[in-house]
Amino acid sequence: MSKPVVAERMPAVIELEPGTYWWCVCGRSKNQPYCAGSHAGTGFEPLEFTVEKKRKYALCRCKHTAKSPFCDGTHSKLD
Repeated sequence: MSKPVVAERMPAVIELEPGTYWWCVCGRSKNQPYCAGSHAGTGFEPLEFTVEKKRKYALCRCKHTAKSPFCDGTHSKLD
């Protein structure tokens, strides 16, 4: 499997309602940070995650976080 595409070097800070979401793992989605099916044929699969509480979340768009789907600051260390 290849490395994911860095979609953006900053997180998407979004207020989410409680529910289930699909986070783009490959970085190719045009609907970042959500999956839009662009991973087809890449070996990547989207990550399903659930939000229990309505609030703002920082969702990773560099695709290298260790806390998927949430930003952990890794984008600041990428080349």
